[in-house]
Amino acid sequence: MRSKKMTGGLERAPHRSLLYATGMTKEEMDRPLIGVCNAANEIIPGHVHLDTIAKAVKDGIRLAGGVPMEFPAIGVCDGLAMSHEGMKMSLPSREIIADSVEIMASAHPFDAIVCIPNCDKIVPGMLMAILRLNIPAVVVSGGPMLAGRKKTADLINVFEGVGRVKAGSMTEDELTDLEQSACPTCGSCAGMFTANSMNCLSESIGLALPGNGTIPAVMSARIRLAKQAGMQVMEMLAKNIRPRDIVTEKSVHNAVTMDMALGCSTNTTLHLPALFGEAGLDLTLEMFNEISAKTPNLCKLSPAGPHFMEDLNESGGIPGVMSELVKRDLLHLDVMTVTGKTLGENLKDLDAHVTNHDVVRPIDNPYSEEGGIAILYGNIAPEGCCVKQSAVAPEMMKKTGTAKVYNSEEDCVAAILGGKIEHGDVVVVLYEGPKGGPGMREMLTPTSSIAGMGLGESVALITDGRFSGGTRGAAIGHISPEAAAGGPCGLIRDGDRIEIDIPARSIKLLVDDTELEARRKVFKPVVKEIKSPFLRRYAKLVTSASTGAVLEK
Repeated sequence: MRSKKMTGGLERAPHRSLLYATGMTKEEMDRPLIGVCNAANEIIPGHVHLDTIAKAVKDGIRLAGGVPMEFPAIGVCDGLAMSHEGMKMSLPSREIIADSVEIMASAHPFDAIVCIPNCDKIVPGMLMAILRLNIPAVVVSGGPMLAGRKKTADLINVFEGVGRVKAGSMTEDELTDLEQSACPTCGSCAGMFTANSMNCLSESIGLALPGNGTIPAVMSARIRLAKQAGMQVMEMLAKNIRPRDIVTEKSVHNAVTMDMALGCSTNTTLHLPALFGEAGLDLTLEMFNEISAKTPNLCKLSPAGPHFMEDLNESGGIPGVMSELVKRDLLHLDVMTVTGKTLGENLKDLDAHVTNHDVVRPIDNPYSEEGGIAILYGNIAPEGCCVKQSAVAPEMMKKTGTAKVYNSEEDCVAAILGGKIEHGDVVVVLYEGPKGGPGMREMLTPTSSIAGMGLGESVALITDGRFSGGTRGAAIGHISPEAAAGGPCGLIRDGDRIEIDIPARSIKLLVDDTELEARRKVFKPVVKEIKSPFLRRYAKLVTSASTGAVLEK
């Protein structure tokens, strides 16, 4: 056992002495030691209940003969960090989480590990760590929140409510009522936003048990799943099944296929390349387009449509969606999973099928024949940019508009709420990328304000920053290379015409080459003062969004 580096032999008497100080018994030291990384805290609504999940995981480990050893992980709530300087810390926290899990499991050589994330960057950070460590591992999340106000609302409605109040279509009293009812339980926010996208894809990749992505946080089934995760990691240890036995090139294909079918967050184009990179596997942006071209979009969960995570769970969950995709042989069924069985065996054991085709469309009647995400290229995005096309109104799939350029999210939001954005505009937000932000802030406030003010079907927003998984509309992010790195998006000026053609995967600045060359010769990227020592280090090391915004190796 790996833990014998810490507990075995004469020379480890001092180590055992320290472990006795924690209350461990001699019998426990002879058993497998299993790390339990618990991201519980008292500020993230998706994490306030994770101590309950951790207790269940530890119960499962003990039932199977192991000794759980719990340690913490940090987490940022993107909703609470939105629209202020705190959001600059969110994406960088992914790297800190991955590093800290690696540190804990290397300094204290656990035989296996169970990771308990739930929200945004915590899920990919932990996935990156377990692929880096490559010891037997299971991920079990805290589960999604129930939808609010009689299953009709979630956090996005509150963000859009601000714009509606500004536009006069909602009163402040109505917004107050909505904000108190939109998020009725603990759990990750109720739509197919980044947290739920990554929890569903953890299941799709095979690193989490069936049900991980969709069982609501408040259900007893979630606690049973956590106990099963604790027991299952012991079986993986006994069979020596490791994360890199599960995560292969076929797993990359399956993950992106599920991403497209589910209509996941555009943030998956950052997180999937980052976590697969830890396994030495390549996932390029062009691969998203290639897989999207042959993968139908079967789900429109909030913000793309009227359904929520609890609806997906009741309709067959991730296995149900998979059962439709296999009808066209779109998934590799021979891949290993944490159950110790192949994906195909899991689907057979579960009798996977869809029970409500209003929530999960049949494969022969999808919302669209293409997947939920599109990667666009052009003279302002030579390395690509991305859009959640499943959440774009039909009239905005092809759009030419007039640029209004802002060098920060704050300036952009002030213009939107100040009534300075008009029908037909293309709002351009620069210097919000990984280096330029720094931290690549998520911008739900501008997109939701545009939607709330009734401009969502006539105004596009493009940026070298990123968007929340809760964003809907023609919101095009991750423009690469970013303005701060000298990218050509920094050449856009007020009044320029920009052509967006999502079906053609194209975005163009309609300015002739002579003028662009003249601008390029005098172009000097804006340099922002970075007060945080951590963010200064991050800005120096972070790479392009087109490669997952990972740090230089």
